[in-house]
This record gives sequence, C-alpha cells and structure tokens, in this order.
Amino acid sequence: MSAIFATPKKNLMLFSGRAHPELADQVAKELDVTITPQSAYTFANGEIFVRFEESVRGCDAFVLQSHSAPINDAVMEQLIMVDALKRASAKRITVVMPFWGYARQDKKHRGREPISARLIADMFLVAGADRIMTVDLHTAQIQGFFDGPVDHLFALPVLADHIKQKYADRDLAVVSPDSGRVRLAERWAETLGGTPLAFIHKTRDPRKPNEAVANRVVGEVDGRTCVVIDDMIDTGGTVSKTAEVLLREGARDVVIAATHGVLSGPAVERLSTCGASEVIFTDTLPIPEEKRFPGMTVISIAPLLAEAIHQVFDDGSVTSLFDGNA
Repeated sequence: MSAIFATPKKNLMLFSGRAHPELADQVAKELDVTITPQSAYTFANGEIFVRFEESVRGCDAFVLQSHSAPINDAVMEQLIMVDALKRASAKRITVVMPFWGYARQDKKHRGREPISARLIADMFLVAGADRIMTVDLHTAQIQGFFDGPVDHLFALPVLADHIKQKYADRDLAVVSPDSGRVRLAERWAETLGGTPLAFIHKTRDPRKPNEAVANRVVGEVDGRTCVVIDDMIDTGGTVSKTAEVLLREGARDVVIAATHGVLSGPAVERLSTCGASEVIFTDTLPIPEEKRFPGMTVISIAPLLAEAIHQVFDDGSVTSLFDGNA
C-alpha cells in the first residue's frame, strides 16, 4: 500500500473568554456541547495567560468573546486564545465576537487618525483566525477589513419579533435617530410590514462645540408608537433626545431598540428618564443588574449565534438564516 486512507472527521469545540460567560453558557446549551475547560488568569502586571485543559488538535474551534469593558483586556484575551489554538494545531479557528471592538473607528474623519477597526481585523488574522463571526457591525464595510470569511449576523429579526408580538395592535413608525441609520430603518420598516419611516434632523449649535441638537422630526409620527432603532447605545445621548423630540411632536409612545448595549457613563439614567416606555437590547454585551431598570428588556442572541456556528461547522449557509437578506 502506497498511501494511508482515513475517513475525515470533524469535531466542534467551543471556547469562551471571561468577558461574557453567561452568553457562552447559553450558546453551549443551544449547541448541546460543553465549553472546553481552560486555565485563564491575569498576572499582577496585567498580562493575561490562557491554557486549554484538553487536546484541540484537528478541531473546528469557535472562540467566543464579547468586547466589553475593559475592552482592551477582552480583545487581548481573545487574541491570546486564538494564538494558543493555532500553536496547538486546531484545524480551523473561528473568532466569534458578537460586538466588534473599535468598530466606530472604521474610517478617518481627519488627518493623522487611525482606522482601529481594521487594526482589530489585522491582529486576529496574524494571531491565526481563519474566520470571523459578528453581529450588527457599525458599518458593513468592516467586513472587508478581514482577509477571510466574515459572517455578519443581524439582530433585526430577533428584535423585530419582540416588537411585532408586543405591539401588534399599535400603529407603528420606525424612526432613525439620524440620517446615517435610514437604510437600517428601511429594513426595519419592511420587516414590520411596511410601517412609515421618520428620522431626526440634527443641527449644531455654534455655542456648543461637538454637540448635536435634535430639533426636528422628518416624517409622520403623530399618534403612533415610534420604534427608535440603532446598532449600539453608548452614553445614550442621541436616542434619549430622540425620544423626547418624538413625544413633543405628538408620538403616542416611544420604544427604543438596539443590538449592543454599551451603556457607558450616564446612559442608564438618560434612558430610564427619557420617556420611552421600553428599551430593548440583545445580550451581545453583558448588561449587569445595576445597569438594568424596569423598562429595559434584554433578549438572548444565543440561539442566533448557535445556529450560525452550526451552519459554519456543517459547511451550510449562514445567509439562509435571514431568508437570503444578508
């Protein structure tokens, strides 16, 4: 015999960083697998160490880490995990980052600025990642920053299903908090059955540098339940002002829906007092109890991530999860 023949075997292994273990546990449950045990700790000077407690040779590895605060620790830990898997002979490494850190730095606004979203992609490529899976990028162009497949998942169906079930008896309007989210608002309106669209026109007060003023609604919102949509909410300034303007313009009610709840600084206070009856997030980022309030709803993104991981492992179609609209 001049050759050795073997039936190809594949085994899926799920790995989790320490940033959002609750989400990893839910994904593991949906996939009916266990998270691969590992030793991970931080040295006194801040250096991170990771070692996996089982053989990973030849596996199809999925490394899940949310880039939550402290974001640099989360990114570095995931990079180290990828490097460890590459050196331990994992067959394929898929980086699962529900929230792509530094995504807002996707282009240069002025000279001498970085494009940090591209830097994140480059670092994972060098570390050994073969593929990236993420949810609701700040801009779709970020997919092109990684020299390999990028599975761009959409939380819109998950969030829209909640809206349709809870507000089926209302006259809805989809509202973009600024002109930059109008295309996303159009997809929302189509998903909700052709609801009217509106957006907030902003002006800048020369006496208040770097501060946008939401002062006019473009579109019909009077008497309607307005669904304000965005990809992420950080300090909450934009969407809270949007809710106030909509109520002032005669909206019956305001619901805020966003994929990523960054919730920095005064965000919780602003969102809880802006007049919105409900604020909806997915759990792509951890939202601790101290940042939650009675009007907040957090929907699990784990079923979507698990199904996408399963499709990638089986060499199936991720696009099919969104009826081809991906």
